[in-house]
Formats: sequence, C-alpha cells, structure tokens
Amino acid sequence: MNKQIKILVIEDDPYICDLIILYAEKGGYKVSIANDGMTGLEMYHDSPPDLVILDIMMPEMDGWEVCKEIRRYDKTPIIMLTGKGESYDKLKGFDLGTDDYLVKPFDPNELMARIKAVLRRANPTLHTNEIIELPLLEINLQQYKVIYDEKEIGLAPKEMELLHILAIYTNQVFTRQQLLEQIWGLDFEGDPRTVDVHIKRIRDKLGDPNPYWRVKTIRGVGYKFEVDNQ
Repeated sequence: MNKQIKILVIEDDPYICDLIILYAEKGGYKVSIANDGMTGLEMYHDSPPDLVILDIMMPEMDGWEVCKEIRRYDKTPIIMLTGKGESYDKLKGFDLGTDDYLVKPFDPNELMARIKAVLRRANPTLHTNEIIELPLLEINLQQYKVIYDEKEIGLAPKEMELLHILAIYTNQVFTRQQLLEQIWGLDFEGDPRTVDVHIKRIRDKLGDPNPYWRVKTIRGVGYKFEVDNQ
C-alpha cells in the first residue's frame, strides 16, 4: 500500500490555507498548517513532511529564514509562495534551494500540478499509483506504459510525462513555459519549442483525434487535454 504524501503549509493567510487544504486533500494528500515560521519549523522537525509550501512574507520569521533552516537539515522539496513578482525574489529563492516558486494570486489547479511535478522529480516512487483511464486510453505512470485502443504505444519518457500531466488536469490550459518547468525542470535552458515537438510525437503515436479526447492547441497560449463529457 502506498504511503499518504504529507504536505506542510507554512502560510499566515487563512483563505490561502483553506484553499490549499481543499484542493490538496481532494488530491489525496495529508495537509498540516502552520501560520508562522517558528511554528512551521517546529512542525517540520516533529513530523517531517514530503513537501513544504512556504510563504515568504510572515510575522516573526519570514520564508527566507525558514527555507535556510530547512536546508540546513534536509532537501525536502519546497514551493515558495509570494505576492511579489520581482525576479529578485525568484532568484533569491532558487539560490536558497527552493524547488519552485508561485506568485499570488495563483490557480490552485496549477499549484497541484506543480506539487506533482516537484514530488516526481524529488522522489518518483511517491507516485506509484498514478493510472489514468479514459475511453480507449490508459496511462500508467508507474510502468511508463500507454495503452491505446488495447494496444501498447511506445512513448519516450518525456512524452509519457507530458501526456500524463496534461491528462491529469483535463480541459485545463497549460502554457509552454508551465509544461517546460513541470516536465523538464526550472533549470531547462533549451528551446521552448521542445514542447511542440513532443506534442507532435504524442499525436502521431496516438493517431487521429477520436470522439472522446484529444490534445488541443490553444493558439498563442499552449495546450490542453480536451475531454468530451459523454
């Protein structure tokens, strides 16, 4: 039986805490909340989580100091939240060892997608039961296997991961940059058209569009995995 993934949220805004709890628990995660940095560190040491969601601006001890303290002991994945969009904050966070960075206000579905991506990069064994079943299609991330119309389709690892992240969040639009960060990582310095190339390969391997679902291009934005409600 797979262990339940534990997320520690260190955030002083009750609304954001409630929002994260709602979406994260729906996603099967166990969530703990701390409303200030000192309490968050105590909870971190008492019951080490699999991932930390950390606000920057907090009373008593800010997110930078909390991040420094966590990195003194472990490499637990950290996603920073902030109301600031300046590149300085983003670079400072990465210098301190954060794994991802999200500016408020944010789409909770995007946060959930980033949680999955960060956890997968940090410890792929945490996501051993991610099987998506749709008409004519089964995506098994544990075995890196795709079954289309009862036949196994050979997808390269990045193609598999790209299809999987799109299919988790059906009908949600992702920009190319979001997909690059989630699949290739924040330090990827290649051509953004890499996403386009992989999408084309996925389409070629899965054949023509069918009546149930398709990978759709959203012009000027990115892609989404569109599913028809039958």
